[in-house]
Amino acid sequence: MKIATWNVNSLKVRLPHVLDWMAANSPDVLALQETKLTDDAFPVEAIAEAGYRCVYSGQKTYNGVAVLAKSEPVDPLTDIEGLDDPQRRILAATVDGVRIINLYVVNGSEVGSEKYAYKLAWMDKVTTWIAGELKRHERLVVLGDFNVAPEDQDVHDPEAWHERILCSTPEREALGKLFALGLSDCFRKFEQPEQSFSWWDYRAAAFRRNMGLRIDLILTSPPMTEACTACTIDVAPRRLERPSDHAPVVAEFVL
Repeated sequence: MKIATWNVNSLKVRLPHVLDWMAANSPDVLALQETKLTDDAFPVEAIAEAGYRCVYSGQKTYNGVAVLAKSEPVDPLTDIEGLDDPQRRILAATVDGVRIINLYVVNGSEVGSEKYAYKLAWMDKVTTWIAGELKRHERLVVLGDFNVAPEDQDVHDPEAWHERILCSTPEREALGKLFALGLSDCFRKFEQPEQSFSWWDYRAAAFRRNMGLRIDLILTSPPMTEACTACTIDVAPRRLERPSDHAPVVAEFVL
């Protein structure tokens, strides 16, 4: 089973990229973030023609999440108890017996800001909910754009990013609470090239200079971690014309 995550930074703009990538890579599940589409505008027909079913939760201009799968996603959930959030950032669905939780974590804007405090509170509430999901689903994958670089090795210049947004200690501690539940970072299960990143700013030729961060993650419950045989970042779509600023992350499982 091949499961992937990709922040597409506007599905309307990047739909051809997504369709081409699915055709070339044939993921069983593709979780998208920042679709930036209302539900009535979601390209259901184009995705169906590509051989995929989908569930989605969107809003105009901002945020938006979707799960595309070869099999029908069932038991979808978009809002969780204890979190009153009109922003469309959470989408859970079950595909072939695997519970997929797709997250577009709050960016937080700047350390110490109101948005930063909201990010930490949001992550805490989502972690509490995921703890319950782990009790209900043995095979569980939490993936998406976490807007947190887990460690300094996930940052092109740790000194320059020290205690800045996406790399601050409280954000990493909040992410660490997910690991404390028993989830594992699939990417780090395997030997990886140094300076492996999934996001690069559009400015300052950041991609060409590989000035990136690894903030797009695939986290797995113990049975899924054991079944994982590979996890990679596909940088090829970042080289396309008008690309997303993120690259897809792909994990493979033998179930």
